[in-house]
Parts: sequence; C-alpha cells; structure tokens
Amino acid sequence: MLARGRALASKQACFLCEPRGMQWFNRTIEVPQRLRVIARARESSIIVLAAIVGAVAGLVVAAMSAAVEFMHLKLFGIAPGSHLSGQLTLDPYYAFLVPCLGGLIFGLVTAYIARWRGSEVDPVEANALHGGRMSMRGSFIVAAQTIWSSGVGASVGLEAGYTQLASAFASKIGQAFRLRRGDMRTLVGCGAAGAIAGAFGAPLGGAFYGFELIIGSYAVASLAPVGMAALIGYLTAQVFHPDRLGIETGTLSTLALHDVMIAAALGLLAAGFGILLMRGVAACEKLFAKARVKPSLRPMLGGALVGLLALVSPQVMSSGHGALHLTGIFKLPLATIGLIFVLKALASVISLGSGFRGGLFFASLLLGALGGQLFAVGMNTLWPSLALNPDAYAIIGMSALSVAVIGGPLTMTFIALETTGDLWLTTAVLISVIISMQVTREFFGYSFTTWRFHLRGETIRGAADVGWIRDLTVAQMMRADVRTTPVEADVSSFRQAFPIGSTNQVIAVDEEGRYAGMVLVAEAHATELAATAPLRSILRHADHVVLPQMTAQEAIAAFGKFEAEALAVVDSAERRQVIGLLSEAHTLRRFSDASERQRRELLGEI
Repeated sequence: MLARGRALASKQACFLCEPRGMQWFNRTIEVPQRLRVIARARESSIIVLAAIVGAVAGLVVAAMSAAVEFMHLKLFGIAPGSHLSGQLTLDPYYAFLVPCLGGLIFGLVTAYIARWRGSEVDPVEANALHGGRMSMRGSFIVAAQTIWSSGVGASVGLEAGYTQLASAFASKIGQAFRLRRGDMRTLVGCGAAGAIAGAFGAPLGGAFYGFELIIGSYAVASLAPVGMAALIGYLTAQVFHPDRLGIETGTLSTLALHDVMIAAALGLLAAGFGILLMRGVAACEKLFAKARVKPSLRPMLGGALVGLLALVSPQVMSSGHGALHLTGIFKLPLATIGLIFVLKALASVISLGSGFRGGLFFASLLLGALGGQLFAVGMNTLWPSLALNPDAYAIIGMSALSVAVIGGPLTMTFIALETTGDLWLTTAVLISVIISMQVTREFFGYSFTTWRFHLRGETIRGAADVGWIRDLTVAQMMRADVRTTPVEADVSSFRQAFPIGSTNQVIAVDEEGRYAGMVLVAEAHATELAATAPLRSILRHADHVVLPQMTAQEAIAAFGKFEAEALAVVDSAERRQVIGLLSEAHTLRRFSDASERQRRELLGEI
C-alpha cells in the first residue's frame, strides 16, 4: 500500500506540474460499456468510427492550413488567398526578419515546454511499437510547432502535423472504445489516410498512404475503414479548404520503350538525390552541434539562413505547396529553375537540421517537379529527337523523389493519377517510383521518418507491428521455480540430491547466491569422474545467461550462439542473482504462437 501511495503521489505531482490547459489530455475518456461491446463485436462499427476519424482529419487539415495562411497573411503581408511560396517577390525585411525572429521564439518556447513534455510518438512509431496508442498532448504540441514553423516561413511541410494530430484523435477514439490492438492500429492509419487525402485532394493516395506508411501492410479487413476515412477526409477538407496540387501537365499519348527507360533513369537519379537530402538533414544537425550552438538558438540561426535564401527566391519558403500552384514557375529560364531547385533543397535541409518541426513530403514534391523539368530539358538538349514533355516529367520526378523520401510507391502513383487523370503518364510514374524505391532500400534502407528513428537509436524500419515482439520478454516466458545447488558441492552429493528423472538441469550458485553455471543431471550421473570430484568440473554455460528484459528474438539468438537448450535468467549482468530458467523449446513455442496470432489478426481471422 505504501508503494502504491508513493506512486500515486508521484503521478499526481507530475500531473500538477503541467500547464492546466494540458492536464485534460492525460485523462482517459471512455464511452459507455454497451457501445464499447458493440464496437468490439461488429466490423461495421469500425467503419463508422473510421468515418468519424476521416471527418476529424479533414477538419484538422482545413484548420491547420487556414492557420498557416493567416500567419502568412499577417506576417508577410501577402494578398489574401495566395501562397507564400507562390510569391514572385517579397519585402526583403519581412523575408529575413520573420523566419529569424520566428525561429528565436520557436527555440525558446520549445526549450521551455521540454521541461515537462514527454517525448511524443508519431503514427509510424505508435503502430510499430505501441499498438496505436498516441499522446494527444504531445500531438497538439507537434501540430502547433509545425504550424508555427511553416507560418514563419521555415522550409518544412505540414504533412507531419496533419497526420500526427489526425492520428492522435483516432487513437483517442480507439482508447475510448477500448479497441483491440489490431483495430487501434487500423484506426490510427485511418487518421493519417484522411489527413493526406484531404491535404492532396487524393482519396486513393490517402488510403494507400495509410496502408503503406502507417499500418505497414495491406489487409482485406482494413480496406473498408481506411477507404472510408480517406474518402470522408477528402470530402470534408474540400468543403472547408478546397485545394489540390494543381500542376498542369502535358500528356503521354502512349508509353514507348524509350519512355520506360527514361522514367527508370529519372527514378535512379531521384533515389540518389533523396538519399543525399535525408543525409543532409542529419549532417546539418551535426554541424550545429559541433558549432556548439545552443538548441534553443538553432532555429533562429536556421531561420536567418532561410531568410537570406528567400531574398534570392521566395519559393524556398514554407512547404512549397504554393510554388507547385505557380504554373509559371516551369516557364522560367532553365538557370532560374535550377537555382530554385538548389536553394529549396538547402532551405529544407537547414530548416529541419536547425530544429524546426515539419516534414519533407511537400518539399520533395516541389524539388522532384523542378528536377523532372531540368532532367527533361537536359535530355532534349542532348537528344532533340526525344521531344520529352517537361511538364509530364515534372510529375514523374515529383513522384520518384517523394517515394525516395517518404516511401509508399502506390501512394505516389495514385496521387499522380488523381492529380493528372492521365493513365499513360501514371504508368511511367509507376516505373519510376519502383526504381526509386528499390534503389533507396538497397543503398540506404530508410525513409525520412525511419531515418530519424535510426538517428536516435531506434531500430524499426516501418509501421509493421513489432511491438508484440518487444512485449514478449524473457521475464514473461521464464520459469521462476528453478532448482539450485551450491557450486562447492561434489558430484556424489549432487547425485544424491538430484537423481535421474528428477529434473533436466540444475543451476549452480556460489555462496552469495550468484550464478556460477549449469549442471545437466544426466551428465552428472553418466560422468566417469570420482564421486568426490568438485561440481565445478562439469559446469556448463558459466558465462552464458539471459536477462529478464531481453526479447524473445534476442533469447532465441542467444540459444543459437551459446549452443544451449536452456539458460539461466539473472537479474543483471553485474549482480548475477538467479531469478529464473528459460528453455529454448518453450521460447520457440511462445514465439511461434504469438507470430501465428499476429498473422491471423492481420488477415482478419480473429
């Protein structure tokens, strides 16, 4: 009771130290039991919840977009209804001072809230490790940081905030209904699908974003809810904030052999540039760290650098969504397009590397479109008979680079199809994204999201549910009723204490109870050693143990490495106090059962 009271007091103290406005988000809200039972018993109930999540996601997209546009209108003095990155000119004072001072405010506020804010979990990590559970408080903070970053002109996309907040609402709804782990993960994917569908005006692209990047698999059971959420998210966003990518393209009347080869070459180049872009963000972070710039001041410095780049080209500011709408940008001289391409890449790397919040999705769209234009013009210069359409290859380049950065080949393929309505062009896009995805996987192995996980020491490569593997630990599988013997005993006394058939193995411990090794009962009775021989002479695996926090996979690897059928479980590598025994056969059986359960959940069989 005393320990419980202390834990409760500690929890209350932590709760009270938070700002009052944020305390509400820690509360668990549950719907009545009758509704919970209906939601868990009927698949159609999940579809209804997915529709609600899609509507919320569409509202999130509309609200966040409106907030950023309002900031651009007031801070930069642009005309109502226009986009910041779509401006041909900006007041130089605003272009420099707003991102610089905005970065200073961002850094100071972030440093302040870091004192009481826990680390937030994004939708990919939530579905991979936490069964779809996300923090509303942390998600609101991420969304607010993303709005501010883009609002003051940092070269970041809003997609991270869209999906974070929409998925958090979905997770909150799932927790209120106490949904199963698989349904929770699906609902989180619905939130992201609705947000992307609303942001891009592409319900099919949004649905496949949910499948590929958030859920991590395609399953019949999740098709209806994810599709419903994407459709409702698209319709809701269109009502409140109608917006599309808006790129005007030429067409490919047919797909010839040379188009296949050229699209593949563009995909290869996009993969290389995407890898360079992602590594550039990490390199920029290291550069700020080596320069010993305080984290709270890094966004100010990054904002100042972005402001200087904006003096040359306003298209580098914010997400770049507005620049995609600026169809005249593709009619600019080739040198100007190349300059914007380089400056936008630098601005994105500096913005994210200095600490601003946001994503690379929108930036990769603009960079890919510009790169596709440059590629087509360059090919036409070298080989005029090809007569490539630069606008068509802007779409191909946009899709290929985005796949290298975010993953999701079908996501970008369907976004291209819904944006252009050109089936032949979409076929070329598919070829390009396949090449880009495969090259990125082979030579880099990460998307931008999973690369960020890697930099902080996390090992997940996507949203596939691996949390159950980490939950299945040695502590859960071990036998606690172990039989021990003093290591100072001799073989004769051991035989008397443990006759054949009494057990398979006995753990030897020293005078202080620390693990000394393992004795196989059959071997002790079959040995030709003298009865007075010390037990130490037949000990096995004296240096081989497993720890309670190790996962089933790590334990299985240990059995193979040490060539053991059973291993002792000790409390720590330093104390070596025996707390249990784990056998290889039992571990493999538990792991196989858990794997089969996950497979059945994925296929919707349970």
